[in-house]
Amino acid sequence: MPRPAPLIALPSTSTRWPLASTVTDRARGPLPSGTPGEVLRRVAAVLGEPQVPSTGVGESAALDLVAGLLDAEGIDLSHPHAAAHLQPPVLQVAVDADALASASNASMDTYDSGPATLAIEQWVVRSLAGLAGFGTEADGVLTPGGSISNLLALLIARDSAAGLAGIDARRDGVQGLARPVVFCSELAHFSIQRACAALGLGEEAVVPIATDDDFRMRLDVLEAELAKPGRTPIAVVATAGTTDYGSIDPIAGIARLAAIYGAWVHVDAAYGFGALFSDRLAPLLAELPVADSVTLDLHKIGWQPAATSMLLVADRNQFASFGRSVDYLNPADDIDSGLDGLLGRSLQTTRRPDAVKVATTLTAYGRIGLGEMLDTCHELADAAAARIVADSNLELLAPVTLTTVVFRVIGAADADLDAVQGEVRRRLLTSGRALIGRTRRPARSGSPAVVALKLTLLNPNTTVADIEELLDQVVAVGNEVLSGRGAA
Repeated sequence: MPRPAPLIALPSTSTRWPLASTVTDRARGPLPSGTPGEVLRRVAAVLGEPQVPSTGVGESAALDLVAGLLDAEGIDLSHPHAAAHLQPPVLQVAVDADALASASNASMDTYDSGPATLAIEQWVVRSLAGLAGFGTEADGVLTPGGSISNLLALLIARDSAAGLAGIDARRDGVQGLARPVVFCSELAHFSIQRACAALGLGEEAVVPIATDDDFRMRLDVLEAELAKPGRTPIAVVATAGTTDYGSIDPIAGIARLAAIYGAWVHVDAAYGFGALFSDRLAPLLAELPVADSVTLDLHKIGWQPAATSMLLVADRNQFASFGRSVDYLNPADDIDSGLDGLLGRSLQTTRRPDAVKVATTLTAYGRIGLGEMLDTCHELADAAAARIVADSNLELLAPVTLTTVVFRVIGAADADLDAVQGEVRRRLLTSGRALIGRTRRPARSGSPAVVALKLTLLNPNTTVADIEELLDQVVAVGNEVLSGRGAA
């Protein structure tokens, strides 16, 4: 059937945000064409034998070779049809600032490893803690990614719970704790399980809590699980921006229940924190200040080069778990003289100054500029959802909260629609024309779990026309798959 006209049009604007890309061929799609094996072989062929060469070709030739590979065979996140993951195109100013940080080769562990970058990170942390609604006693640290931020948060929570039980977990471990457990949404990021495994609690320590029809943690289920005897509640992890749906758990209600059992409240806002840049979306995170700790990723909503994550804590004293004085880095008398750095905020020693690109971006664009970028992406998601609802070839599977759109291709009742979604995505991907995501929507209200397609819209230069063209391709390939035409 003919595709419907778009139901939502964004305000006309001349704004084109200066985004970086290594791809110069504007005619190609977001990915190179070909199967994964073909693309990887092409790259390997250019590089030659996998060995360290005895002599080099010189700086210019080496840079040209690598740049050519990224141009011809790399990903182009600035392309309007790159919409698979929470992996945005990055601002050019952040790339330039990141080069400055790399050139400095500063480290954040001690004052004499980089005094300016030390002050820059402290400024960034305090600025974002204030944006989160935390008070002056808050603190934080930049990390390599949201998974590490979540790990640090649960390490602090573990040590806090152990301390309440009279146990020094850092020195003696957790064997004295009676069956420690961590509660989180069934839709929480898998890094929660990984963190529990790394901390010696085991993945089975994670108690998943069912979600409602809006993909938010159910407080009644959490309350019942917390009340079960014989366990030590370490933490309750709320998700502010689930990966697939952007849904935000009821943080205040979670904190109220956690307080009854003395459990730490951590909010994984790796995706959702950026909503605070937008006047329109910031109310979604109005309950954030009740948390004990928060994870945020500026390499998602923030348009920073990866990796740019941060862990914020409401009380800086909770970083005591990481405290360490080492003779060759930060002896006690140097610390007393003000020569300390941020070694006591992290499991890392050498840590690159990622705050440089953040401080530069915040200074360049401010909250309003970043908020405009997010609002554009949110409006694009609304426009995509409206097109999907109006198209008989497609089905919307979840409401839009932030910038993700979950949907599927539909067809004859006897078609294996789960298999269709996977094949549609693979054909688009290997053609190089479009890059979209996939997931599985859990069973809801009597409807079974289904494989779904997903758009993650984080390019503020994308237009409604681009989204229309992208969905046209999805429908066209879907019809090919449903009719049995084309590659298997």
